[in-house]
This record gives sequence, C-alpha cells and structure tokens, in this order.
Amino acid sequence: MKQKALEKILQSVPPHPSPSAALEQYITPAPAAAAALFFAAQYGDLTGRRVADLGCGTGILAIGAKLLGASEVVGIDSDPKSVEVARQFSASMGLELRLEVGDIGSFHGELDTVVMNPPCGAQKKHADRPFLEKAFEVAPVVYSFHMANTEDWVRREASGAGFTITHKNKYVFAIRHLFEFHRKERLDIDVLLFRMESGR
Repeated sequence: MKQKALEKILQSVPPHPSPSAALEQYITPAPAAAAALFFAAQYGDLTGRRVADLGCGTGILAIGAKLLGASEVVGIDSDPKSVEVARQFSASMGLELRLEVGDIGSFHGELDTVVMNPPCGAQKKHADRPFLEKAFEVAPVVYSFHMANTEDWVRREASGAGFTITHKNKYVFAIRHLFEFHRKERLDIDVLLFRMESGR
C-alpha cells in the first residue's frame, strides 16, 4: 500500500460523534497519520510487530498500523464512544484489532511498538505524561506526537525513562473550529513526532 492510498482510507475514519474539550478529543489529521505510520513502517517498527495505540480515540493510528502489516494491534481509550466508532470502522474494513475501553493506567502488556497522539496538555498541563510513562513501560520503541513547544520536556521524560530520541519529524495539525471557546475557523498547530528507543 502506498502512502497516498493509506491517507485516503484514514480520511474516512469517522471523528468522535460528541468530542470533549476536557479530553482533547481532536482527530489526528490523516496526512500526518499516514506519513508518521509510513515512516514507522520504513524503519521496521510496524510490519510483523505487536503495536499499541494508547488513547486511540476513533482508531486512526491503530487502523493504519494494521493496514501496514502489524501482526497484532491493541488500542485503548477511556471513552466508550470513541472505542465503539473504532470498532465499527475496523470491522467494516475487515480488520482484526483489539480495542479496549479503560484508563491508560490499567493497560498492561509486552509490545514491540507504541504509536500514539496523546492529549497535548492544552486543558491540563502535561496530560500526556501518563501516556508517555505507560508507553515507555510496555514497548522498547515509541512514536508519539507532541506540541513543538514541549520538546524540552519530552526529551527530559524520555531520558529519565532510559529512552533516546532517534528522530524528530515536524508536522502542522490544522485544528478546525470544534468547541465554543475556539475563536478561529482553523488554527495551525506545530507538532513534532518523536521516535524514541529504549537504551535498555
């Protein structure tokens, strides 16, 4: 599958039917998701690998990982509505994913790779910390999107957990008017995708 074909499929993943600002339920833009997943696949971190998407939302990264040949994909999210959307869409595609409703702290497993777009911390500072901590716990390779202005913090978190940032890819997320407090029809956010690898 080519990147453009993957992007086209991911564009059809439904958004959350009633997103929550507190949970920062923004869908990962399909172009960025496809580019990030293709990068991970080219680096050997998806095909034939056990992959987790922590805070999977409606499943865009989990679904993309499976389409690119992951042997096993598990997604977890605290919101049942998000998980149900992911289940319905993946079933319509004939994809077998393990999609769970639960708090990120309750997730346990031994995987090869984590791909995730955690809450960015706009509503609650460092809301992404529990996701990073869990990712570092369950897999030796982690791909994670974060706001560009938190790079120093991400580097400290990775280093403290014994992980090294091997790559940093830049993206722009176009956030559409979604909640009442949004003042613009579109806001472009600078985002970094970090590839982090355990030194253990």
